[in-house]
This record gives sequence, structure tokens and C-alpha cells, in this order.
Amino acid sequence: MHALSIPTWIIHILSVTEWIVAIWLVWTYAKISQNPVWRGFAIAMLPALVSAICVCTWHFYDNDPSLEWLGMVQAAMTLLGNCTLMVAAWFLWKQSVQVR
Repeated sequence: MHALSIPTWIIHILSVTEWIVAIWLVWTYAKISQNPVWRGFAIAMLPALVSAICVCTWHFYDNDPSLEWLGMVQAAMTLLGNCTLMVAAWFLWKQSVQVR
């Protein structure tokens, strides 16, 4: 756990917490608005959360070389998360164009 300074840990933990709250807020908005596209957007946010948890886990164990595979999982989840968010954003855009 000594791999990162206390301020860096605070930023990591707050970023993960902020992302969890954002997912919850988008999911709640989907329920309130009865719009399933927003639910899909919340689900599309999950790979990015997994990515963040992977990197925090690796840092928690002092960047242990036996956990380097977490770096590959983190990179893959970042790529997947960017793609899923792109698709979800496209669905939101497509829905907004249809409403007009």
C-alpha cells in the first residue's frame, strides 16, 4: 500500500466512489424517466468501474509483479468501457434526434 502517496490514494478512492455514485444516479434517472436507454448507459459505465477497481487493487498490493495481469485486465476494461459508453451515447443521441 506504500506504492502511492496518501493524496494519490484519496484521489483514487474518491474517483471510484464518484463513478459508483454516477452509475447509481444514471440508473435512478432511468427509473424515474422510464427510459431504458439511460439504464443501458448505466450498464455501459460498469467496465470503466471494473478498470478503476483493477488498478486500485494492484496499487493496494504495492504493484506486486504477480498481479501484473491486473494491468492487462485494466487496459481491456478501459477499452471495453470506452466502446460501451460510445455505443450508449450513440443510442442517447439517436433517441434525442427521434424526439425532435
